[in-house]
Amino acid sequence: MIYAYIRVSTDKQSVENQRFEILKYADAHKLVIEQWVEETVSSKKKLSDRILGTTLDNLQASDILIVSELSRLGRNLMEVMSILHACMEQDVKVHTIKEQYELGNNINSKVLAFAFSLSAEIERQLISQRTKEALARKKSEGVKLGRPKGGLSSVTKLTGKEEQIKELLEKDISFSAIGRILGVHRKTVKNFVESRKLG
Repeated sequence: MIYAYIRVSTDKQSVENQRFEILKYADAHKLVIEQWVEETVSSKKKLSDRILGTTLDNLQASDILIVSELSRLGRNLMEVMSILHACMEQDVKVHTIKEQYELGNNINSKVLAFAFSLSAEIERQLISQRTKEALARKKSEGVKLGRPKGGLSSVTKLTGKEEQIKELLEKDISFSAIGRILGVHRKTVKNFVESRKLG
């Protein structure tokens, strides 16, 4: 199957430019788009929460995914690389119009993927290095870093859920069960209840 993926970040942006580019590309390469996948969502949203995530799960070997440009796929190089790697593993071809890539399970694609991977690793190291340098500079300036010893953050994963927790406690629901319901550890619930005096 041949899929075309279109993403815009806000509803004020138009999908028409991307659609036009993809149709023009498909026509020039004698490809027939069988399924259009469109979404209005920030690339900062997790892949699993995007329509693209579901689409990738459904792709089969020899399918083709066409996008206007690589940046439509993910929020950063590492995410894009991860998506391309997953497609190559499934023997799915990815065509990008702007960059003129036709990525598949072939040696050229693997070389390109390696180059992307190397770039991502360098990018990660540079970010890490900059962070360390900034922290070292602040420390040398006498700025105290981190949370004060023994201090607890006023905002936690459970902040804003006080009423829900109260209702569950009134129904004699255990800390463990509340933790499972809210996706946190039992001790997190216990500490939160005690610090907020909800019990």
